Amino acid sequence: MSATQTAEPEERRLFADLTPLRTSADYRRIWFGNSVTWVGQGMTTLAISLQVYDITRSTFAVGLVGLFTLVPLVVFGLYGGAIADTVDRRKLGLASSTGLAALSVALCVAAFAGFHRVWFLYGIVALQAVCAALNAPARSSMIPRLLPAEQLRAANALNAMTTTFGTLVGPSLGGVVVGLAGYQAAYLIDAIAFSASLYAMWRLPSMLPERAEGSSTKRASVLDGLRFLATRPNLRMTFFSDFCAMILAHPRALFPAIAVLWYGGDARTTGLLVAAPAFGALLGGVLSGWQGRIRHHGQAILLSVASWGTAIALFGLTRNLWLGLLLLAVAGYSDTVSMIFRNTMLQVAAPDEMRGRLQGVFIVVVAGGPRLGDFLAGSVADLTSPAVAVTGGGLACVLAIGLLALYGKGFRRYDARHPVP
Repeated sequence: MSATQTAEPEERRLFADLTPLRTSADYRRIWFGNSVTWVGQGMTTLAISLQVYDITRSTFAVGLVGLFTLVPLVVFGLYGGAIADTVDRRKLGLASSTGLAALSVALCVAAFAGFHRVWFLYGIVALQAVCAALNAPARSSMIPRLLPAEQLRAANALNAMTTTFGTLVGPSLGGVVVGLAGYQAAYLIDAIAFSASLYAMWRLPSMLPERAEGSSTKRASVLDGLRFLATRPNLRMTFFSDFCAMILAHPRALFPAIAVLWYGGDARTTGLLVAAPAFGALLGGVLSGWQGRIRHHGQAILLSVASWGTAIALFGLTRNLWLGLLLLAVAGYSDTVSMIFRNTMLQVAAPDEMRGRLQGVFIVVVAGGPRLGDFLAGSVADLTSPAVAVTGGGLACVLAIGLLALYGKGFRRYDARHPVP
């Protein structure tokens, strides 16, 4: 056997599995379109924040941008999932992506026209969140129809790379573009970037939800989706486990204070603290090849969340910046591993007619959990200290996931070869 033949399996055990990109042209177009779109949306997100501050000179006004994003995303996330389980998902994805592109065009036109109004920017942000809440369940529930079940874990790892890369690169590129050519340039690039996603959606075949024999053909109900989730302990545990990490051990809101109090730093130090988990998350996707050997996805999720909590607890104990950044990167890596396996379980173990609604719940958890975590961490730090909030939160996360592991025996035994929801 040649050296090349022996080296390839070793590489696959380390780096992301690219099989989904090689075997499905539809998935390849979707993945590329999403990669470009995430960068463009990251540029627009930063540009809007900068423009709001430029108009108001108020950090509170900038903070409201997050609120105008969160509320529609949470409210419409559940309904977006129900719609995705009712209509042709290709048409829903195409319509919502078109809406997002049109909103970027509206921002661009307003900026070129010199129309600088905060209420207009808030309204655009809210409408963007509505379109995103409709788009994400449709897009996520398409993937199991494009790929065989054994490739879904690899696809979710590739999707995680796309999301994290856009989150890291988009805002940085947006800052450069705004500085060189103004807000209108960032919005224009974002609008053009949507063409890749729109083309990928347009090329897809029709994707009406597949209904089990004897199931109702009426409009999918949000309550039916929640009832389904309530009777499926393994799927339910994927959400509970994420809550342990995102609510109990999410110190992001404390980074500005930590940068000053622990490291004697400034805004640049805060930027490093924010970037470290994102960098670790990107590595979680890039170095995901080994995950293909894991059969017991529930165990992988439990260990990943415990690793997140442990890394956060240790971060609260160190006062060395580089060690702290390393621990945050480990936490980000662990979070991506957990996310990959959680999403794979939702796609494989759930019937197609429920995938949109479960992805809607996933959006609500992913969007709302960290915000609750920010509130909890800020409150505890205000009552005690940042160190207590961070280390105590990490330990609480480890304890909570340990209790979930004791409670969820079926979750621990979950086997990807014989998925049981």
